[in-house]
Amino acid sequence: MIDLRPVGYVIGLMVLALGVAMVLPMLVDIAEARGHWPVFAESAVITTLIGGLVALACRNGVREGLTIQQTFLLTTGVWVALPFFGAIPFLLGATEARMVDAVFEAMSGLTTTGSTVFSGLEQLPKGILLWRGILQWLGGVGIIVVAMVFLPELRVGGMQIFRSEAFDTMGKILPRASAIASQISVIYLGITLACVACYMVLGMHAFDATVHALTTVSTGGFSNYDASFGTFSGPPEYVASIFMTLAALPFVRYVQLLNGNAKPLWKDTQIHGFLLTIFVLVFGMAAFLVHVFPHHPEQAFREALFNITSIISGTGYASVDYMGWGSLPVTLFFFIGLIGGCAGSTACSVKIFRYQILFASIRSQLRRIYSPHGVFTPRYDGRPIADDVLNSVMSFFVLFIVTLGVISVVLGFTGLDFVTSVSGAATALGNIGPGLGEIIGPAGNFASLNDTAKWVLVGAMLLGRLELLAVYAIFTISFWRA
Repeated sequence: MIDLRPVGYVIGLMVLALGVAMVLPMLVDIAEARGHWPVFAESAVITTLIGGLVALACRNGVREGLTIQQTFLLTTGVWVALPFFGAIPFLLGATEARMVDAVFEAMSGLTTTGSTVFSGLEQLPKGILLWRGILQWLGGVGIIVVAMVFLPELRVGGMQIFRSEAFDTMGKILPRASAIASQISVIYLGITLACVACYMVLGMHAFDATVHALTTVSTGGFSNYDASFGTFSGPPEYVASIFMTLAALPFVRYVQLLNGNAKPLWKDTQIHGFLLTIFVLVFGMAAFLVHVFPHHPEQAFREALFNITSIISGTGYASVDYMGWGSLPVTLFFFIGLIGGCAGSTACSVKIFRYQILFASIRSQLRRIYSPHGVFTPRYDGRPIADDVLNSVMSFFVLFIVTLGVISVVLGFTGLDFVTSVSGAATALGNIGPGLGEIIGPAGNFASLNDTAKWVLVGAMLLGRLELLAVYAIFTISFWRA
């Protein structure tokens, strides 16, 4: 029998911390003086009370470490519980959202997906807008810790290849998570403050600069405006592109850099692949826009840089409705969203390192075909790729494609058209943000989808953020027998 008390204790503390975070938007609403502050006061009381009681009830079961089953349950349980409590201000507040819409928005925030069911954002209280940004910011730093501590230990999707980089001095999972989180949080906060400052220098008001910095560095993509980042067209797009790129790089490299070791940052194969991919895509798209449309070269480069960086990092901002660029760019945007950033970053989707391992394996197999007696070992970052890593990555790709297909079919059965179903499944599973088409494209949102489709997408966002296997493992019989 699995002892759930250590899991409940940590989840209770996380819920308690989420309730404390609700004080910030409450203070903003008090300053705005529109009478909306009681919403966050009530939400904070409910959340902190329940979280605190759960933590107190489970504290007698706390041990130094967690078993593998407890770790799986904790990793999934946190991301299931927090969105329901994060949804309370949407239920009680000016949005007057129904349960499905409130949970959808909160799950989209905490998983840094960026899909929204709300419109008329400019008229919403500032507390609600700040809360959406806070959810994404907390989700961003949370997924970095999950990616650097839990997923390598759980050997999910090839992430075990990064176990040697997860700070060897820390033995047990919970102490390691605490130590890594404290270092990464300082860097994460520093990058966020730098982003705020840059936005303000370029003319954003302090509130807009703060919220957009929270959702830029988390690669979340929630905006205070229905037009998304199109409201700030111009120099802010360059700043956003820089910080989205920084957030999509492995944060462990920043820790090493601050500790005086810059070499891993410059030598990282992931970083090379990610930056090269952006470079090729941006210049190719800019050339296309200049050639096909009457775009000024600077405008073409800026719009290509911003929107490609936004989609490949999973941020989901849109500065223009790129659905009007033609079928080729739209198809390209669909596929680059399935690339993703680096492991150990706030970025989402498949991740660049898995493609690098896949291509290394394919290259090795091709060499075996024309040299059957040769010994060809696929390598990553100069090291041979272990069989368990290779198998795990291949399993992830197969499971991702199958899951994407199943979700697309289920969404189709709910009455959605083909483009909306497939792009909706992809954007939720990849935690990207906007889909394709007139309904959920960069100029639309998810409000008009039926309730069944929204619940399916909520589940897909959770699956994608925890990289599928961490969730699927819980539903196997062998997991509960172990």
